[in-house]
Amino acid sequence: MSVRSIVVIGAGTMGNGIAHVAAQFGKSVVLVDVDPNALASARATISKNLDRQIKKGLLDEAAKRATIERIELSTELARACAGVDIVIEAVPEIAELKYSIVEAVDQAAEGGTIIATNTSSISITEIAARTRRPDRVIGMHFMNPVPVMQLIEVIRGLATSDATTATAVQLASDLGKTPVEVNDFPGFVSNRVLMPMINEAIFALMEGVARPEAIDTVMKLGMNHPMGPLELADLIGLDTCLNILEVLHRDLGDDRYRPCPLLRKHVAAGWLGRKTKRGFFTYD
Repeated sequence: MSVRSIVVIGAGTMGNGIAHVAAQFGKSVVLVDVDPNALASARATISKNLDRQIKKGLLDEAAKRATIERIELSTELARACAGVDIVIEAVPEIAELKYSIVEAVDQAAEGGTIIATNTSSISITEIAARTRRPDRVIGMHFMNPVPVMQLIEVIRGLATSDATTATAVQLASDLGKTPVEVNDFPGFVSNRVLMPMINEAIFALMEGVARPEAIDTVMKLGMNHPMGPLELADLIGLDTCLNILEVLHRDLGDDRYRPCPLLRKHVAAGWLGRKTKRGFFTYD
């Protein structure tokens, strides 16, 4: 199945990035959010990111205009889902929220529509079980920032069909990404490996081993990481990191995934990273 039309649910960091890339590669996109202000902000972010690509010589002004024109904004989920090829949910990493969104999509979309979830840790099988079409539910975990990062983890649930998987893999390739198939375990590969590193960096900070700048410099210069773990946590969003670690801790039952108390404290304070202009670092 060739995907021509895409609905993206959630106009936050991941949702606007997915909409941007899908439209840039010629797909017809409807970006859905309950908040009109979030949709307006998403359009502005997409425009700004397209301008960055123009400055780098990756696009021209005509390509930017064509990309923007392919993106429709909507607050009406049911109308947006009618007749679409695939729906990609990209709402925050909260299981009950994702379940409710997928259930609503299942009711609104036609039987042939594929439902993809951008979850970074939650079981695809559990999400699919909330629908009447578990064979057409799949994980497509995009990396942040979506316009830049090349990887998409493609995750099959227990009932996901070969045809659905093939469509998701082809779509990832059509969007200029590299699809990697992984199995349905908590955190998949990316966050099962990444989050313990970020969590340990936060423990090192909490225990006074070093200051944030020093921890990140050690990992950048000593381990050749392009970004330190604390800066990366701020980019991802500290609330998202906490949600992922809680899923890993609960579902794997291993205390090595226990969220650091300092991470919980930052989230409680509303210091969520770049999106609130304060996390482990401050941002203008």
